Amino acid sequence: MFAAMAREATIADLLTVKAAAELLGVSEQTLRRWDKAGKLRARRHPMNGYRLYPRNVVLNLRRQILSEGRAAR
Repeated sequence: MFAAMAREATIADLLTVKAAAELLGVSEQTLRRWDKAGKLRARRHPMNGYRLYPRNVVLNLRRQILSEGRAAR
């Protein structure tokens, strides 16, 4: 029972390509290219193979992008 709950929590903390792209302000295709290049690796859904991104990694990258944008001003 606890293992199933842990898996659910993990899945809830993952973002789809679309959701991650929206948070980062880039296109879905950009995220796919970053994954292929190893810049932002995605996990794969075990049943359908879809790319999934850890929410905390995406949010950290967003903070980094925003702080670099402010520093450039």
